[in-house]
Amino acid sequence: QVQLVESGGGLVQSGGSLRLSCAASGSIGSINSMVWYRQAPGKQRELVAAIASGGSTNYADSVKGRFSISFDNAKNTGYLQMNSLKPEDTAAYYCNANLISNAYLRAYWGQGTQVTVSS
Repeated sequence: QVQLVESGGGLVQSGGSLRLSCAASGSIGSINSMVWYRQAPGKQRELVAAIASGGSTNYADSVKGRFSISFDNAKNTGYLQMNSLKPEDTAAYYCNANLISNAYLRAYWGQGTQVTVSS
């Protein structure tokens, strides 16, 4: 069984920072990529940031220059450092990992963590 557990969400004032974590556990062979998504009430889920096993990253235009994604291979944990937060960043944030478990490649989702940015 593979689990992804997010943490680090909370309430922060506009301009503040938060760091989200996504810890993968279980029978993991390798993690090919990790992606952070977010979903605000009444809106579609959107990609925020992604990182591949080689280290390449990709960001939504709305967070470029403010958010930074990283991954610690030793801990099987991904991070999303969020700086200069804005009220429009308020959403539930989910991590998604494409990984190999028991020789099968599939995607796993975390349960989500709420980020609320007050103006």
